[in-house]
Amino acid sequence: MPSGQVIVRYAEERDRAAILNVLLGAYSQYEAALSHERWTQYKESIAEAVHSPTTKARLAAELDGELVGSVFIYDSAETAYGSPQLEIHNPIIRLLGVLPNARGHGIATELIRASVRLIREWGADTLHLHTSDMMESAVRLYERLGFERAYDKEFHNGAVLVKSYRLKLADTALLNV
Repeated sequence: MPSGQVIVRYAEERDRAAILNVLLGAYSQYEAALSHERWTQYKESIAEAVHSPTTKARLAAELDGELVGSVFIYDSAETAYGSPQLEIHNPIIRLLGVLPNARGHGIATELIRASVRLIREWGADTLHLHTSDMMESAVRLYERLGFERAYDKEFHNGAVLVKSYRLKLADTALLNV
């Protein structure tokens, strides 16, 4: 059972395989909710993102010396999704993931907090993300942390509504801890 402090740091090149393992482990809970074809596409998308040159920053979270979580930060919807039509010109986080056996230690919150600090250093005033109802525990986390729906930035991926959330950085209590 993990017991130590969560350490969030920039991911290094040598972390890529461990990050892929974390993300596949974290997102595997959705395999049963997706068709085989959709799950295969999702895994391929995750693997591509781990190596994508459009990612501005990759953060890694360690607990007791083990890499157990990560998040990717992009400059815009164009770099995150190849979707300039979303007109999001602020940072976006994607693929926030924590290994199932490491959940409950505030790792996802720390990854988001570190993302907020970093993008504020870059001069941004808003952070965006996208999710779906399938990821209900993530939605609860985002709402608890002060993210608000950005209905104008939502889209459909097939039959799935991809919800958009934004966090105004000037108003966030995330940095007051």
